[in-house]
Amino acid sequence: MQNRLKGTESVLHFAPEKSLTGWLRSRVANYISCDLNPGVADQVVDIQDIPFPDKSFDIIWCSHVLEHVPDDRKAMREIHRVLRDGGTALIQIPVWHEVTDEDPSIIDKQERIRRFYQADHVRLYGDDVDIRLKEAGFSVRTVRPHHFEPEIVFRNQIAQPGNYEIFLCTK
Repeated sequence: MQNRLKGTESVLHFAPEKSLTGWLRSRVANYISCDLNPGVADQVVDIQDIPFPDKSFDIIWCSHVLEHVPDDRKAMREIHRVLRDGGTALIQIPVWHEVTDEDPSIIDKQERIRRFYQADHVRLYGDDVDIRLKEAGFSVRTVRPHHFEPEIVFRNQIAQPGNYEIFLCTK
C-alpha cells in the first residue's frame, strides 16, 4: 500500500464523513466505519458500548458525535478502552461556552433546539471538555481548524460556523 498512514494498521471511524472514508480506507489495512443508524457505515455500533476488544485500533476518528450521546463520559472511556497504547483518537466537537451545559431531563425537541441549538443534541460543550477527556485516561492536545490550510479544512469538513475544535487524545 503505497500511501499508507505510517505506523497505522487499524482505524475506527464513527459517523463516517464521505470525504474521509475512501481516503482512510485506501491507507490502512483495517478500516471500520460505524454509526448508530443502520445503512450508514460498515457496522452499527453504539459508541457507549463499543463491541471490539481492548486495544484494537491505532486511530479513532470521532467527529460531531459526542454532543449527541446520552452518556458521553462512558463513550470517552470506551474510545480509550479500544485504542491501542500510543494510539490517537481525533475527537471533534463544538465548544460554545466556558462550562459544558447539559440536562438529560430535557426531551422536548423545541427546548433542546433552544438550549443546545439542535433537537438531537443533549449538551453544549464548554472549555471544560478536555477535563472529561483526561478523566477518561487520555493525554489531550487541542487543535483549532485555523491551524490547517483552508483547502484541507473545506475538503475534510473539519470546521463549520461556530467554535469547532479537534482534540487529539493519546493513550
